[in-house]
Amino acid sequence: MSDAITVGIVGYGNLGRGVETCLAVNPDMRLAGVFTRRDPAALTIASDAPVRHVDDLPSLRGTIDVLILCGGSKDDLPASGPQAAAMFCTVDSFDTHARIPEYFAQMDAAAREGGTTALISAGWDPGMFSIARVYGEALVPDGESHTFWGRGLSQGHSDAIRRVPGVAGGVQYTIPSDEAMARVRRGERPGPSPRECHTRECWVVLEDGADPDAVREAIVTMPAYFADYDTTVTFIDAETLRAEHGAMPHGGFVIRSGATSPSHRQVIEYSLELDSNPEFTAGALVAYARAVYRMHAEGRRGAVTVLDVAPALVSPRSAAELRADLL
Repeated sequence: MSDAITVGIVGYGNLGRGVETCLAVNPDMRLAGVFTRRDPAALTIASDAPVRHVDDLPSLRGTIDVLILCGGSKDDLPASGPQAAAMFCTVDSFDTHARIPEYFAQMDAAAREGGTTALISAGWDPGMFSIARVYGEALVPDGESHTFWGRGLSQGHSDAIRRVPGVAGGVQYTIPSDEAMARVRRGERPGPSPRECHTRECWVVLEDGADPDAVREAIVTMPAYFADYDTTVTFIDAETLRAEHGAMPHGGFVIRSGATSPSHRQVIEYSLELDSNPEFTAGALVAYARAVYRMHAEGRRGAVTVLDVAPALVSPRSAAELRADLL
C-alpha cells in the first residue's frame, strides 16, 4: 500500500520478532526497517526489510511514521525511550508499574520538545488490563479491583533476573492463588493482599564462579519486582533452561467485585490465556501504533497511554463499519 503506515522496530528480541510477525497481518502497515545495537550484518530477520544500526535513526527522521520500541523496562527504555521520542512518534511496552508516572514524565517532555506523540506501556498489563481496571472502577464504584497474573512467564521480570550480576540466563513464572481469586469473586472485603495473591518462581543459570546466595538475595529483594512477593529461586543448567523453559505462555484476570445496592452484588471479570506472551504484547503494540499515527495526524503531541485512546483508533476498520458490525 502506497499510503501504509510505516513502522520501524527498535530491538529484535522476542518482542521485536513478535512485532514483525504481527505487522505481516496488518495490510495498512509496512515495516520500514529493524534497528539494532548489534552488527546489522550479523542479524537475520524473517522479512525482507532492511536491518540498520540504531545510530542511523537520526538520519531517518521524517521517513518513519512510528517506531515500536522493543527494549526492556528495567534499564533500556528509561534511557532509549526519551531519545527516540524526541525524534519519532513511538509506542512501547514499559511495564514497571511503580515507575510509570516517572517514565511518562520523561517521555512527555521528550515528545513535546520533538513535536511527536509517544504512547507508553501498551500491552496486556499494563495495557488491556489497565483499561479493564478503569472500566470496572467506573461502573461499580463501591467495590475492589484485583489483578491476577499467570500462571505464566513474565518477560519483564525475566529480563530483570538476567540483569542481576552473576546470572547467565533465567526466567520467572508468576503463579496466582486460586484461593485469593475465589475470595475476590465472593466479594470478600477487604480482599487479599498482593503477597497473598501470587507467588513467583525464578529459574536461574549462574555464570561460572557466581555466588548463588548473593544472586538469590539480589533477586528476592529487588524493589518493584520481587520484594513484595514470596519468591523462590531455583538454579539449573543452561540445557535445562533451553529444554524446559523455552515457551512463553502467560495470561491472567482482572476482577472487580462490588455492589450497586445493598442487595445486589456485581462481578466484572476480564481474562486472557496466551500461548505467546511476546506475540500478544506485539499485537497490542502494533494496534496502538496505528492509534499513535492517527492521534499525531490530528495534532496530539506529548506522551499518552492506552487510557487516552478511543477504541476506534486502534482498529483498521472505519467508524461506519465498527458501528454496523461491532457496536
